[in-house]
Amino acid sequence: MQYKMLVLDMDDTLLTDDHRISDLNKKVILEAQAKGVYVILASGRPTIAMTAYAKELELDLNDSYIISFNGAIISRVKDDLVLFEQKLTVEQIHDLYDYSVKMKTDIITYLDDEIISQTDSEYIEVEKEITGMVHRKVSDFKSYVDRPAVKCILLEKPEYLKTVENDLIEEMPHLSVSMSKPFFLEAAQQGIDKAASLKYLADKLGIHQSEIIAVGNAGNDLTMIEYAGLGVWVDNVTPELRDKADVIVASNNNDGVAEVINRYILN
Repeated sequence: MQYKMLVLDMDDTLLTDDHRISDLNKKVILEAQAKGVYVILASGRPTIAMTAYAKELELDLNDSYIISFNGAIISRVKDDLVLFEQKLTVEQIHDLYDYSVKMKTDIITYLDDEIISQTDSEYIEVEKEITGMVHRKVSDFKSYVDRPAVKCILLEKPEYLKTVENDLIEEMPHLSVSMSKPFFLEAAQQGIDKAASLKYLADKLGIHQSEIIAVGNAGNDLTMIEYAGLGVWVDNVTPELRDKADVIVASNNNDGVAEVINRYILN
């Protein structure tokens, strides 16, 4: 099979634990693009927290794209052109806030390239570190969030948040719900996930499902792993998902992405 598109989750997949792209991963990603393969970054991250990495990998020079906010936005790297965008309504965001209060979790959303919350949390600090974004703590979340936003994240200890995930799926079946990290429970508009946006982009580019490799590590990657012609987990995948991919490669800290490219694209 000649693969034409490689889709990479970022945190805990492409990036090492200290949020870097390894020299080897970068080298082989550039080689894959030189062969004409589209390299797409697909992340739960906000767009602004992906762009520098995309340009480091020369996605702008290769007319490529990023899928951000877990699929809620697709944009072209070279000029920030938005191909697709789907937001939560204000009412949905406020409902999620009320739900978070009931379930005793923290909640964040994003407006004007800032993280918005009414509370502080060790897990909000993690999101600040990952994204490099400003955190705006507001006195009244619902009053401040007065326009649509792409997603919300509920944050709490992993063992508790897993039970919240199951409850939220039942409580709000009209939303797309997934875990991006054990302490990040993400909620987006119905039908929004990485696979749906990947299909949208692949159709635009004339690339068949069978010609796509997707690489990830967590629950919010599962739909694209199952959709792609070749679905790949890195070895640090969430344990209960290990049997859901076609292939498992080395971990994010051991150049798993390079292993995929060398085996299936450059070989």
